[in-house]
Amino acid sequence: MDIISITDKLSPVFLPIILSVSLLLATLLFFCSRKRQKLQLKANSAESEKKFESIFESTTDAIIVADHQGIILQWNSGAEAIFHYSKDEALGSNLEIIIPKPLREAHRKGLKRYLDTAVPHVIGTRVELIGRRKDGSEFPIEMSLGTWKTDKCIFFSSIIRDITERKDTEAKINTLVYRDSLTGLANRRLFIDQIQAALDQADGNKQSFSLLYIDLDHFKIVNDTYGHSAGDQLLIKTSERFQSIARKNDTISRLGGDEFILLLPNTDDAEAAAHAQAILELFEEPFHFQQEELFITPSIGISRFPSDGNDVETLIKNADIALYSAKDHGKNNFQFFSEETNQLVSRKSKLAMDLKKGLERGEFSLHYQPQIDLKTEKTVGLEALLRWTHPKWGNVSPAEFIPIAEETGSIILIGEFVLRQACLQNMAWQKAGLPQFRVAVNISSRQFSQSNLTETVQAALSESGLAPRYLELELTESIIQDSPSAISTMGKLKAMGIHLSIDDFGTGYSSLRYLKLFPIDTLKIDQCFTRNLTTDPKDAALVDTIIQMAHNLQLNVIAEGVESAEQLQFLKQQGCNQAQGYYFNPPLPPEKIKEFYQPAAKSIQ
Repeated sequence: MDIISITDKLSPVFLPIILSVSLLLATLLFFCSRKRQKLQLKANSAESEKKFESIFESTTDAIIVADHQGIILQWNSGAEAIFHYSKDEALGSNLEIIIPKPLREAHRKGLKRYLDTAVPHVIGTRVELIGRRKDGSEFPIEMSLGTWKTDKCIFFSSIIRDITERKDTEAKINTLVYRDSLTGLANRRLFIDQIQAALDQADGNKQSFSLLYIDLDHFKIVNDTYGHSAGDQLLIKTSERFQSIARKNDTISRLGGDEFILLLPNTDDAEAAAHAQAILELFEEPFHFQQEELFITPSIGISRFPSDGNDVETLIKNADIALYSAKDHGKNNFQFFSEETNQLVSRKSKLAMDLKKGLERGEFSLHYQPQIDLKTEKTVGLEALLRWTHPKWGNVSPAEFIPIAEETGSIILIGEFVLRQACLQNMAWQKAGLPQFRVAVNISSRQFSQSNLTETVQAALSESGLAPRYLELELTESIIQDSPSAISTMGKLKAMGIHLSIDDFGTGYSSLRYLKLFPIDTLKIDQCFTRNLTTDPKDAALVDTIIQMAHNLQLNVIAEGVESAEQLQFLKQQGCNQAQGYYFNPPLPPEKIKEFYQPAAKSIQ
């Protein structure tokens, strides 16, 4: 039976009652449903709050909520861990408790400026600041700041992270990139940045500045004698001395090895010179290593902005050129850059590049200066002297190119060429019927320090077929005294039958102990003594002393640079064995020697 059929049978009296009850039931159902929805929303809201509270407390970052007056309203466990204030201590306190005192006034002004002008919104800006812990210690922080507005006021939320570790890592990276690992000074990269900044600043205010390029003289000897560890300690102590007289805005850089460069802002020529002089005076005090006093000297080159350049590269290059000039002036001094210096260094640089090419192109040749026996008045030997005919500059003096060859290492190949050519030429003269005599060849310090020197000499003798007794090797005092294996090397050469002499005697260390130890045959008196022996009583006394000492040691003695009959007469009277110089003959090419050299030499008047 359906509803319609039932209602049809009901009395009309019950119909309104039924409808009223149905409406009531529907209303009750509706309100029950709304109640259940509200209860569910309330449950969901409580769950969300618990989730938020869990996140709020579990994060390691500090989360802080403050009102528009800076009063802290919320403070999580991350904030407790970072700032060391408990929640009870922080809540109700002003946000300034985590701000260093010197920065609080700036914080107040920034907060007021924001409240007066800004439209409340989520800022979302991440900034790096300095935070303050409860104990007053300061540390770097990163903060993200947000805001929102209610009917009551504006609220600020801050998410703060301790970035101490990150900053330490950045500092280490910065040290690796911009600092010299040994001394802690600025490296080349940072120094170039500093010069560029100085250029940018000077260009705007027309200020000048100076660069001081510094090299330690004979630093290699320290490494060779005391070891690289001592050399490193010397560099550290050197950097400390530079820093001891540095001004606040000066930049000191180690470019590498024993080279340093200083940037002195706002300095004129006089101030740059005064600072360079102060550096020289710093090195008057010895360094102490292994209970020994070690004296080291600096050479300094100075360039100035704007007179010596308007860019980084030019200024550094010109300071380096001035440094070369300081080296050429005897070291332990300072020199300003000049155009004349630039031309000299440019020539030196070009000669250095042309040395090896010149050897390959056959531009080098040997001349020979006769050595005269003062008793028999006959030529008893020749000294081989190197000559260079440059395609552009003509004859280049050995006094100019030999030091360059020593510095660049080209002297090794050049020395081998001289040794080989001298042996070949001597053998050629013998085959041509000339009397047999020795040819003396100068050995450079680099040649002598080579471990294969004896093999090189033996190869030259074998190639030419020359007997060892017709070869003489000339060594300087400094060469043999600087070499730890000098006695061993000289012993091997002597055992081969080669004649050995000490060249330029009296101009080096002149240690008598070495005359006893070294297996030498001849002392050569330097021409600086011979030149003045008739006008300077001290030079005359020194020459006489050298001759008598050589005779007492059963050594042959030969005087260089004889240019007058008076000099010759003095040497004869003192019993000097041999002499050479322009009084007899200048250095001659090989063909002239063949013409000059006869069994009966020209008598000496």
